[in-house]
Amino acid sequence: MAPGRDAQPSLEQRRRMRREALIDAGITLLGSTETTPLTVRAACRSAGLTERYFYESFDDRDGFVRSVYDELGARAKATLGDVVQAGPMDGATRARAAVEAFIGLTVDRPVLGRALLIAPLTEPALSRVGVALAPEFVTMVFDGLSTVEDVEERRMRSTGLVGAFTALFIGFLDGTLAVDRERLVEHCVGLLIDSGVRNPRGSVTA
Repeated sequence: MAPGRDAQPSLEQRRRMRREALIDAGITLLGSTETTPLTVRAACRSAGLTERYFYESFDDRDGFVRSVYDELGARAKATLGDVVQAGPMDGATRARAAVEAFIGLTVDRPVLGRALLIAPLTEPALSRVGVALAPEFVTMVFDGLSTVEDVEERRMRSTGLVGAFTALFIGFLDGTLAVDRERLVEHCVGLLIDSGVRNPRGSVTA
């Protein structure tokens, strides 16, 4: 018989909920513009938990930070994956959908954007993790440029696009790029189209 409406969460469910609360706290701290360091104590205080519960899910502070970043990376890949797996679109529509999806995750949600894009530049525990994530995004862009027959040219274009988008979004988030959101979107869409975004018939939309 299914548990009643007032059934209490199981031990495993409570543990999962505490872990999720700590991950959310870690994202907030990583993406904060404040100078508060991301420590075990700060994460626990933000999540409303004691350190005892921190160590039931994480071995140490650096492992926690990497777990937080893994969650951010998974969200970013899922966001772009939804566009890749969507129904038929022409090249310009697909380019705009991809840009809007990623900007929605990062620029429109600055805490997530700073944690995903800026934190690896300042957080030693993420120095290798951030670098390791970039090739996965390069591969996603590479697959979208399938009309570019020269494989090395595709690889250079996809690598350049990921680097350009990263720099653009960081500049927007830290205020050094003084443009409005719509201009940023149009510029990024233009970069994808100019590089050879595929449409359903296999031709390039320009």
